Amino acid sequence: MAFFKEFETVFNGFMGVLNEVLYSKLLIFLLIAVGLYFTVRTGFVQIRSMGDVMKILKERGEEKDGKRQISSFQALMISTASRVGTGNIAGIASAIAIGGEGAVFWMWLMAIIGGASAFIESTLAQIYKVHDGNSFRGGPAYYIQKGLGKRWLGCVFSVLLILCFAYGFNGLQAFNISSAIKYYVPHYDQTSIPMIVGLILAVITGVVIFGGVHRISFITSVIVPIMACGYILIGLVMFFSNITIVPDVFAAIFTKAFDFKAFAGGFAGSAVVQGIKRGLFSNEAGMGSAPNAAATAVVSHPVKQGIIQTLSVFLDTLVICSTTAIILLTSGVEKTQDISYVQRAVSTVFGDVGILFITIAIFFFAFTSLVGNYYYTESNLLFIKNSRTLLNAFRITCLIAIFLGAQADFSTVWNLADVLMGFMSIVNIFTIVLLSSIAINALRDYDKQRSEGINPVFKAKNIGLKDLDTWN
Repeated sequence: MAFFKEFETVFNGFMGVLNEVLYSKLLIFLLIAVGLYFTVRTGFVQIRSMGDVMKILKERGEEKDGKRQISSFQALMISTASRVGTGNIAGIASAIAIGGEGAVFWMWLMAIIGGASAFIESTLAQIYKVHDGNSFRGGPAYYIQKGLGKRWLGCVFSVLLILCFAYGFNGLQAFNISSAIKYYVPHYDQTSIPMIVGLILAVITGVVIFGGVHRISFITSVIVPIMACGYILIGLVMFFSNITIVPDVFAAIFTKAFDFKAFAGGFAGSAVVQGIKRGLFSNEAGMGSAPNAAATAVVSHPVKQGIIQTLSVFLDTLVICSTTAIILLTSGVEKTQDISYVQRAVSTVFGDVGILFITIAIFFFAFTSLVGNYYYTESNLLFIKNSRTLLNAFRITCLIAIFLGAQADFSTVWNLADVLMGFMSIVNIFTIVLLSSIAINALRDYDKQRSEGINPVFKAKNIGLKDLDTWN
């Protein structure tokens, strides 16, 4: 037992160093540079295309063999379900507690410029998607194989995503659901309740994921909007309840975003690093996860879903994460790095009812993340090997990870998940840079048809692509 404790300590130390180097020395600069590059090349598509959003969202998935296919809105909800999780609550609490108020500014900045990266990766996912019975699937692994001709690299990406989302992030989501209940149960960790919570989560998740992508899309398209609206309402009430200190809160966000003395004290713990790191974990722009959901939508032009995915980034960070920031920074309670920070903050206005709502919100946000994350992993497992037996065995291991995650302290897995998230992002970013001209050409084709006053319809040959059975 002592050996394993010692190994865990050494492993955590190593992963901590790798984590710091990966984000503070490489990913921060890479994400900003690539986001700005795509923003300029697309002509600020993440901003200028927002007028098309509502029109696209009203389009319904077509029916095929008696089944309605995934709509643009449902694909948006799957990706938003994965994005909107405990990272929007506990993640923001951690970022503010470590990096200070200025971390919020860097999250906002990454969302705005990251929207362009989200557009490119999701448009590519649509272009290179493949048929999966009556549905579609796709994502980075697919456009790496078809666009770059490197299946081995697609498999590497798929493995990284599966490890990160199925076992890392989903274990953490389950742990966060479980830990949110601690407020109500004395000596919680010494009871059998964490095991019961894990079992219930595993069973409910199993019912959803064994039902397939249509059940996942239905669950997320119902739960995500309801919980997001309720959470935003809580934030608005706290905003107006503490309106007198709101100017000071925003002043602190902007001034402390450029606190160079704090940078000198430790860049890894600064507002810049914490804001970008937790912003990436929350909105996933450029990471390569959301394109797996974007590929499932049935749209007349790939650019439409690229535009919709920029909206998902904005909803996640500029709306949900900002709501958490307002709740925390207007409350005046002591900063801590866990969910209790948010619970205590809400209780200053809503009392115990507020704590109950946050507990329920964490459950639903985390649960929809569980099923959204699972869908990403399923798509990538099918890329590696399309086997029903393997898929069912994999589903069982995912449920085991959820069951165990509700009972464990996942500090080691959190570090590992952060590192895997970083490596995933690196592979995806370099890929979408290499393939960006294809997405740009698709955008030009879309803009041309829009300027002619017609509903854009995509044909692969119009941008010089062949061997795309989906779009020919």
